[in-house]
Amino acid sequence: MAGLAAGAPDKDVVLANLETVLAWDLNGSPLPRVSEALAVIEQFTSYGRIVADDLHARCLDVPADSDAARTAQAVLGEASRRFNLSPPYYGTARAVGQRAQNAARLVQALLRAVDRIGEAQAHSADNNSTS
Repeated sequence: MAGLAAGAPDKDVVLANLETVLAWDLNGSPLPRVSEALAVIEQFTSYGRIVADDLHARCLDVPADSDAARTAQAVLGEASRRFNLSPPYYGTARAVGQRAQNAARLVQALLRAVDRIGEAQAHSADNNSTS
């Protein structure tokens, strides 16, 4: 797995780690080390909060009743709940690995929501320029 940098996580590193974590077979062997799973949970939480803040700001530029905005708000609500949970300082490798995979899926959902909001912003800008 790619190294973790101090400060804000690098997007390329996070994306690579998302793929790695989601490929873990938590029903097989070997399971990821708990320390490794905890490190990516911390990384995904830090990066996810950054993406969530950006998404929240972008939502202000699209109609609140649009599909993209409603989806983004749902994902932001989930991010608010799950990224504020205490880290699992103890537990089995499987349980901590599952938490890491869930955090990875949430980061993916945030990134998809950012893309949808970006498309909605572009669509809105196109409509405004042709009016």
